[in-house]
Amino acid sequence: MSAAMDTESTYSGYSHYSGHSKKAHRQGRDRHKSPRSKDGSRSEKSVTIQTPPAEPLLGNDASRAEEGQDDNWGETTTAITGTSEHSISQEDIARISKDLEDSVGLDCKRYLGLTVAAVLGLLVFLTPIAFILLPQVLWRDDLEPCGTVCEGLFISVAFKLLILLIGTWALFFRQPKADLPRVFVFRALLLVLIFLFVFSYWLFYGVRILDSKDTNYQGIVQYAVSLVDALLFIHYLAIVLLELRQLQPMFTVKVVRSTDGESRYYSLGHLSIQRAALVVLENYYRDFTVYNPALLTASKSRAAKHMAGLKVYNVDGNNASGQSRAMIAAAARRRDSSHNELYYEEADHERRVKKRRARLVVAVEEAFTHIKRLQAEEQQKAPGETMDPREAAQAIFPSMARALQKYLRTTRQQQYHSMESILQHLSFCITNNMTPKAFLERYLNPGPTLQYDRDRWFSKQWTLISEEAVTSGLQDGIVFVLKCLDFSLVVNVKKIPFIKLSEEFIDPKSHKFVLRLQSETSV
Repeated sequence: MSAAMDTESTYSGYSHYSGHSKKAHRQGRDRHKSPRSKDGSRSEKSVTIQTPPAEPLLGNDASRAEEGQDDNWGETTTAITGTSEHSISQEDIARISKDLEDSVGLDCKRYLGLTVAAVLGLLVFLTPIAFILLPQVLWRDDLEPCGTVCEGLFISVAFKLLILLIGTWALFFRQPKADLPRVFVFRALLLVLIFLFVFSYWLFYGVRILDSKDTNYQGIVQYAVSLVDALLFIHYLAIVLLELRQLQPMFTVKVVRSTDGESRYYSLGHLSIQRAALVVLENYYRDFTVYNPALLTASKSRAAKHMAGLKVYNVDGNNASGQSRAMIAAAARRRDSSHNELYYEEADHERRVKKRRARLVVAVEEAFTHIKRLQAEEQQKAPGETMDPREAAQAIFPSMARALQKYLRTTRQQQYHSMESILQHLSFCITNNMTPKAFLERYLNPGPTLQYDRDRWFSKQWTLISEEAVTSGLQDGIVFVLKCLDFSLVVNVKKIPFIKLSEEFIDPKSHKFVLRLQSETSV
C-alpha cells in the first residue's frame, strides 16, 4: 500500500512513504497500537460515529515513534492504510445504538421546545389584534362610534406591537449554540407566565365582552392596549432574567485539563451548572491549546521501557500482587538513574527542535524571497500570463516542504496540518502580502482548538458529570466534570469573597513643612 519516497523530491514527501519488509510492518503495527482504543471502548456516555478525516500531512504513526530515531526516519516509515486494528463487541454496539436513540430524543426535545415557543409567540401577537377586530366582525352595528382618542389608541397599539416584535426577535430568535441536557429554567418560567397571562386576558375578554357584547368600543381598544403594555413589561423581565442577571461576576472557576494539567481561570455570574459548563466550553475552544495526545506518549514509552527491563520469577508460587510489589521495588531502586535519562532526553529533543526550527525559518524566508522575485517579473508580463496566489503557493511550496515536514514530525503536530491546509494558508499569506514570520506563526506555536479544522478536533461531544442537579445554580465548592472521549475538563467553583473597603482621611496640612535656614555668622 505504500510507495517509495524519493529523497530528492520534497513535494511528494507528504503523500507517499517507502515500505519496510513484512516483518517490520507487523512489528511497527504492534508497537504503535494506540492505547486510546481501549479507553474509547470504556466511554460511558459519549460515542461519536464519524467518517475518516482528510489525509493528514503525515501518518499518525509518526507521532508514536521513539525519540532515538535518526533525522531521516520519516523516509523509511511504513504507512498502513485501508486496515482496521480495532474490534467492537456486542456491548459496544448496544451502547452506540443507545447513544443514537438519545441523540434522536435530544433533537425531538429541541424541536418540540421551538414549536411550543413559536406557537405561543404567534398567539401573543395575534391576541391584541383579535381583541380589536372581533367586535367589528360580530356586532359592528351596535358599537359606539370610535372618537379621536380611540383612533389614537390604534396608532399606540401598532407601534407597541412593532417594538415588541423587534425586541422578541433580538432576544429569543437566535441560533442555538448547544443542546443542553435540561431545559433552561428561567426561559420555561417565562413561557408559563406568558401563557397564563394571555389565557387570563382571553378568559376575561370572553366573559365580560364577548358574552355581553359590550358596545363601548373605546374601552375594548383600551383593554387591548393594556395587554400590549403588560407584554412589554414581561419582555423587560425576560431581559433582566436572561441577560442582565448573569453579567455581574460572582464566582471564579478553575478549569483543568486532565491529561496535561493545562488550566485557566474564568469569572462567572449567577448561572446554572449546565449553562456554566457551556460558557466553559466556549472559552475552552478559544483559550486552551489544541489537545495533542502525541505529546503524552514520551512519558508512557519511557515508563514502559523501564518496566520492560525488569524480570520477575515466580519461584515459590506467590500471587500476582507479590510480583507487582517486586516490580515496584525494583523500579524504585532504579529511580536515581531515571532522572538523568529524562534530562538528557529532553535536552536532545530541545536541540533537535531548535535545529529544525532554524532550518524551517531559513527555508520559508528563501521561499518568500523567491515570491518577491516572481512578483517583480510578473509586473513586466502581460496581464494574462500572471499567476494567481494559489499557483504561486504551489510553486514555492516544494522548497519549504521538507523542512516543514521534519519540524512538524519533531514537534508532533503533523496530524493537525494536511498539505491542502498548508497550501491554503500559504496562498492566504501571499494574497495579503504577509511576511514569513506571519506564515510560520501557525506552526511554530500551537494555537487554540478553533484554529484547526473540525476533523482534527479530539473533543466534539461532551458529557456533563455533576453530583448536583445541572439546573441548580453555582455555589461555592461545587465541582463538575466535562468529559469527552479522550480527556476531561475538571471545573472547580469558588465564590468571589466579599471585599470591605475603608476610607482614611489625610489632612492636607499634614504635608506642609517649614524650612528654616540659619544664617552664617562671621567668626
